[in-house]
Amino acid sequence: MDVARSRKAAGSERRLPLHRLIEQYLRDLIGAPDIRPGDRVPSERALAERLNANRMTVRKAVDRLVAQGLLERDGTSGTRVTRPRVVRPADAHTSLGIARIVRSGGGSPGNKLIHFVASRADVRIAKWLAVAEGEPIIVIRRLWMVDDVPFCIETSHLPAGLVPGLAAEDLSAGQSLYGLLRARFGIETLHGERLISVTSCTELEARLLGLDRGAPALLLRLRASDASDRPVEYLASVNHPGRVQFRSAKAELPS
Repeated sequence: MDVARSRKAAGSERRLPLHRLIEQYLRDLIGAPDIRPGDRVPSERALAERLNANRMTVRKAVDRLVAQGLLERDGTSGTRVTRPRVVRPADAHTSLGIARIVRSGGGSPGNKLIHFVASRADVRIAKWLAVAEGEPIIVIRRLWMVDDVPFCIETSHLPAGLVPGLAAEDLSAGQSLYGLLRARFGIETLHGERLISVTSCTELEARLLGLDRGAPALLLRLRASDASDRPVEYLASVNHPGRVQFRSAKAELPS
């Protein structure tokens, strides 16, 4: 592939910097189904020859993907596809609680409270929580870390009537939200309906996760319900694409 020639053929109206075209080439390469976390990618010299580009331009593209957490450099074995630090379940029936997920993977979880506010449900949030539009809600946003490395931003929406007296101080010391719901309010969250998609980082999300503004991220939307199927939380979780992987449980395939 001659990236420089492809760039010229695309026309000046849609012309991108050469390192951005190489970056996209590498994104496609590491996103191929036969590439796994931990696999090596071609060396900068090999990429320069393959793409008809100079090594400094290739290095700039690789540097951007390293900064975004999609690639990692190893001083002895070259550049590899980043191994995810957190593997999150993609199945709706699996247990909830991100701290538990991080610990099960051998990591040390931590979080920082970014936002705590009383608000009212708009049309979209009201639908997720099965409440009337304008119903009082509590909105909580936290930055989650594994071994002090940020990997996702989670925004929880709770019906205010279910958590009377809940305050920011209750969560400022890294308290588990689900643990707090269970211990103080007698709410046991048993299952969650999950939707996983791709989003673009806002300026705040990019800064907190160490990504570029507008960079792609994994978006998890979840409705957590109790034993009577009453929604108790709507969660929007923005996940660093190089540090988080979603995985479903093994299932029997039809014969």
